[in-house]
Amino acid sequence: MEMDPGTSTSELRIFVGTWNVAGRSPVGSLAVDLDEWLNLKDDAADMYVLGFQEIVPLRARNVIGAEDPTEARNWNQLIGKALNEKFGCPWLTPIVNPISSENYHYVQVSEPEPEITREQSRTLHEKPRSVSKYKLMASKKMVGVFITVWMKSELVKKYDISNVKVCSVACGIMGYLGNKGSVSVSMTIEGTSFCFVVAHLASGEKKGDEGRRNHQVAEIFKRTSFPRSPSNDDIPHPLTILGHDRIFWFGDLNYRLYLEDNSARQLIRKLDWRALQEFDQLRMEREYGGAFQGWMEGALEFAPTYKYSSSNCNRYSGGLPSRSGEKQRTPAWCDRIMWYGKGVTQLSYFRSESKFSDHRPVSALFATQVDVLQSTNPRMVSIHTVLPIIPTLKEIVQRDRDEEASSTLLSMILKDIEESPTGNASCIDIDDSGCS
Repeated sequence: MEMDPGTSTSELRIFVGTWNVAGRSPVGSLAVDLDEWLNLKDDAADMYVLGFQEIVPLRARNVIGAEDPTEARNWNQLIGKALNEKFGCPWLTPIVNPISSENYHYVQVSEPEPEITREQSRTLHEKPRSVSKYKLMASKKMVGVFITVWMKSELVKKYDISNVKVCSVACGIMGYLGNKGSVSVSMTIEGTSFCFVVAHLASGEKKGDEGRRNHQVAEIFKRTSFPRSPSNDDIPHPLTILGHDRIFWFGDLNYRLYLEDNSARQLIRKLDWRALQEFDQLRMEREYGGAFQGWMEGALEFAPTYKYSSSNCNRYSGGLPSRSGEKQRTPAWCDRIMWYGKGVTQLSYFRSESKFSDHRPVSALFATQVDVLQSTNPRMVSIHTVLPIIPTLKEIVQRDRDEEASSTLLSMILKDIEESPTGNASCIDIDDSGCS
């Protein structure tokens, strides 16, 4: 997208992370690992885009049965607490919905900011409202693949954010089951469109397995779509992955090493990542046009992230001497983050050391340019940023007494989660339109 004379640019820092959690449910003690993975400091990112694989075990009932939102809800709750409580902010973003909580969508309405009386303004300065530092913008689950997108609340108010849509593509067993595939989020921030794709591709280190992965990549490109709905048909937005200005593709891509196991382990012991990269399948596929030709990835200056022997272990599975019942796997950089499009600079690329699963989490921090529209039209504002008349402490206590059936937290939760259908290829926007 070329910059219009009526635009300016603004920098946005985006943290992108991927983690295969091996079918394990999040537990409270994982908060320490999350804090390390998200690298939460005073200069925290403007957006956190996190992709997970195997948030449920890939058993038959999970693959072919109805979607269970429980684990998506649990991960969102833990992430929300990690992002907000770190900065002393309450966790108020919606985390529960008894009908459909595997999909969350940010909703905007065109509504002018209300006038604030002098008395209200004085009250706001004397007693600031409790507002979450980060807001959940979108979330989507397909079997074990899961994406969740968070943004600073102050930027949600500052920027015009539109066309938040999600799509899932199942391309696992028989080419159409959700044990493998992708979930994606499309969104437009001011005049710049973003697409975030989380994928879990075919496993295997036999010769030819990389071809199966390449085929699934092609299927995801082909079948991912973000169709227009009747309510926003006049608002242009990208319909496909490659139609976006800035694209991030990440996940357990499962590309392995073209190298014998013992030789790979020798290079790992020497910490010779440059030599090891020469045998990396994904690098070769990008170079020779098998997949992701023209895409960018930072240098792999960390140890392979897969496969560790077991949870709470820092030893790669297999090797010599072999151990009874242990899978023989050549270590590899299965967990990757790539990007496509101009105006993106990678600031860091690293792995974390959580022993929660047989994969190590990987993350990257990006600085990207956003084209800020100069418009005289009323700002699109979140329906949740309209300032209400602030109740007194006495009124709050009385209200909580009147609502004994509901917890105080649930009474404050903003109910902006919408129900959406799911299927082999499921695309949903803020108007709850399905794929055609």
